[in-house]
Amino acid sequence: MRIDILTILPELLSGPFSASILHRAQQKGLCEVHIHNIRDYATSKHKNVDDYQYGGGAGMVMMCEPIASLIDKLKAERDYDEIIYMTPDGELLEQNISNQLCLLKNIIILCGHYKGVDERIRQLYITREISIGSYVLSGGELAAAVLADSVIRLIPGVLNDETSALTDSFQDNLLSPPVYTRPPEFRGLKVPEVLLSGDFNKIEKYREEQALERTKQRRPDLLEHGEGN
Repeated sequence: MRIDILTILPELLSGPFSASILHRAQQKGLCEVHIHNIRDYATSKHKNVDDYQYGGGAGMVMMCEPIASLIDKLKAERDYDEIIYMTPDGELLEQNISNQLCLLKNIIILCGHYKGVDERIRQLYITREISIGSYVLSGGELAAAVLADSVIRLIPGVLNDETSALTDSFQDNLLSPPVYTRPPEFRGLKVPEVLLSGDFNKIEKYREEQALERTKQRRPDLLEHGEGN
């Protein structure tokens, strides 16, 4: 998989992709992450990428030309399955979206700033708009990193144990059950006996019951959503 991220602040994205699982995935050749500076495609003397809104109002708007030039260049080099814009008014990122995207070959993620991008970019280029929550960030870079992380970790071979992702929260519309490690007792709290029993059928049943109970208590909306599918 190849992910191209378009931003005016590439320095914000250097950290998330240079460590841990995302870094190892690139080293293994399982994915490529390319970060592009939109300012490199600005034609004005001062490399402007934003301007005042037509009609007035507070806040600047990202201009069409630099973004269009960069996307046109990338599209001339390869086909893209999705061109995604990270925006608070997009569809809410859920696990099923990450599951879908991890099957694709090439995607572009556009990071907004200021009051967002000129609406014509959204009309001409964007195939999908995604939000990571009902709140506003200073820019789309952190949201892009969240989306990329949620997708890359699902690519076969990225996680050391490929079954791990299948038992994460939100798979099958359930939260994950409680997990424990050594020691078997800590400050008077013991690991449930069933997890020490070695009986994998009982353990699996216990985990299913705990996942269901935790979901009922904390996110009952997930169960309602699952029933509607």
